[in-house]
Amino acid sequence: MACALGAQAQVAEAPKDVNGVVDNTPDSIAKAMTARPVPGSSRKGNNPVLFLIGNSTMRTGTLGNGNNGQWGWGYYAHEYFNADKITVENQALGGMSSRTFYNKLWQPIKQAIRPGDWVIISIGHNDNGPYDEGRARASIPGVGDDSLQVVIKETGEHETVYTYGGYMRKYINDVRAQGGNPILMSLTPRNAYDENGKIIRKPHTQWLMQVAAEEGVPFIDLNEISGRKLDSYGAWKTDYHFFLDKIHTSRFGAMMNARSAAEGLMASRNPALNPLKAMMQNVELNTWQVDRTDGKPVVFITGDSTVKNADKDKDGMWGWGAVANTVFDENKISIVNAAKAGRSCRTYLNEGRWEQVYNSLQPGDFVLIQFGHNDTGAIDAPKYRAAIATGQDSCHVYRLQNGSYEVVYSFGWYLKKFIQDVREKGATPILVSLTPRNEWESGKIERRNDSYGAWYRQVVKETGVEFVDLHNLAADFYDQKCGSKAKAEKYFKQDHTHTSLLGAKTSAQCVAKGLRANHSALAKYLKKK
Repeated sequence: MACALGAQAQVAEAPKDVNGVVDNTPDSIAKAMTARPVPGSSRKGNNPVLFLIGNSTMRTGTLGNGNNGQWGWGYYAHEYFNADKITVENQALGGMSSRTFYNKLWQPIKQAIRPGDWVIISIGHNDNGPYDEGRARASIPGVGDDSLQVVIKETGEHETVYTYGGYMRKYINDVRAQGGNPILMSLTPRNAYDENGKIIRKPHTQWLMQVAAEEGVPFIDLNEISGRKLDSYGAWKTDYHFFLDKIHTSRFGAMMNARSAAEGLMASRNPALNPLKAMMQNVELNTWQVDRTDGKPVVFITGDSTVKNADKDKDGMWGWGAVANTVFDENKISIVNAAKAGRSCRTYLNEGRWEQVYNSLQPGDFVLIQFGHNDTGAIDAPKYRAAIATGQDSCHVYRLQNGSYEVVYSFGWYLKKFIQDVREKGATPILVSLTPRNEWESGKIERRNDSYGAWYRQVVKETGVEFVDLHNLAADFYDQKCGSKAKAEKYFKQDHTHTSLLGAKTSAQCVAKGLRANHSALAKYLKKK
C-alpha cells in the first residue's frame, strides 16, 4: 500500500544504522564517478560482462584503492573469472543503499547491459536511517509491495520509497529487460556476534531468498558462507579481516569474501548459472600434493633461501630444508619444503605461498616457521618485503613506490598469524629462529638476540608456541667448532648468509637437536641417532 510519511503507522519503521560508521563517499560522488569504470567499458569484443552492484563492502572508499587500509571484495572478484571469456566490472560505490544506488547510479549501468551479461546484486548494508532526511537512503524493511511518498527535507524532492524486496525486483526486471542474467547475493557479514558467540547473520538474507524464489533467479548466500568462515577463525583472526571499524574489510576480509562469492557460485546447483560457471577459474583451493600413505603426517617447512635454495650442485648453495631427510624419517613422516628464496614473512603471505600451506594442513601435521633474513629494510620500496621491525602487534597503511597501498604489519604479527592459522587447522606450529650469518667479532659469530631473538621470544611468550632456537644452536656450534670466520667458510657459500651443503646439514642437525631438547611431538619422527 502507498502512504504518505505522515501515515507511517502503515509502514515499517526504518531500521537504525547499526554499522557505527559514517561513509562520506556519496558526498564525493563526482570524484567517485571518475574512479569507477564507465559501464560496459571493460567488454572485450562480444564477450559478456559481469557487473557488480553493491556498496562499500564491495568497493570501499571514493577511489576504492585501499588508501585507507580498507578493501571491498569486488576488487578481487575478477581473479575467479577467465578474462578471455568474461570481464568483471565493479560498479559498487560506498555509502549507497539499494534505494540510492537505483536512483542515482543504476541507469547508465542498465543501459550498458547486453544480452548474455551477468549482474550480481549484493547491496543493503545502508538501507537504514531516516526515509526523508539526511542521507535519506532507507528502504522499507521486507519484501512486500508497500511504498511511501516522502519529501526530502533538505531538498524538497518528492520520492516514492519501496521495500527492500521491491528494489530487488526493480533490478531484476531491468536486467532481464536488457537480456541480462540477474543474481541476488546476500550481504557480507559484520564483525558482530550474537548471544551464542556466532557472527550475526543479516535479515536481508531471508528477504533475498524469498525474492529470488518468487522471481526465479539464482541466489548465493555470501553472508552465510563468509559467516561460517569467521565463526571458525576466532576473535583475533576475525578482527584483522576488518579494518578501522566493524563492517569494512581489510585486504584479508575482502579476499575472503571474494572467494566466498566464487565458491557460492560454483557450488550452486541452479542450472541457470552453468554458463557463468563455465567462465570461472581458480575456485579450487591451491594445495600441496603430499604423500599421506598409511596416514603419515606431514611436516611443512616454511622460510627463505636458508631453508630452500638451488639445492642441486654439491658445491653450490643449499637450504637446510632440502636435506631435512637427513634428520627426519620419511617412513614415518612426509616432508614438504615449502620455503622460497628471497621471501620474507610479508611476501611469503602476499604471494599466496602461506595460503597454499594453510589449505594443505590436516590435524596432526607440523609446520616449521623460519623467517628473518629478508624482513628488514625499506617497507615501501622494491622488493616490498620488509615488515615493521618489532615483535609487538602493529600495522600501518603505506603508499608504495609503485603507487599502490598496502597495510604492512609487524614481524611479530606475521608470525602470530602463521601460528594461529596452523592451530586453527589442528596442526602444530613450531617457530624456528633464523640461521646465523658468518660474521664474527672478538672470536664469536654474530648473534641477533637483541632484535630478531627478542622478537621471537616475545611471540613465544604471547602465544606459547614451541620454539627451536636454531640461531643460537648453530651459533654455539660454530663458536665451538670453528672459532673464526675463516674456519667457518666451508659451512657457507658465496656470502655470509647462504650455506653450503655441509652448512645446510649442520642447520638440519641443529633443528633436530632443538626438537629433542624440547621433547617435541615432532621429535618422534626424527631418525635415530
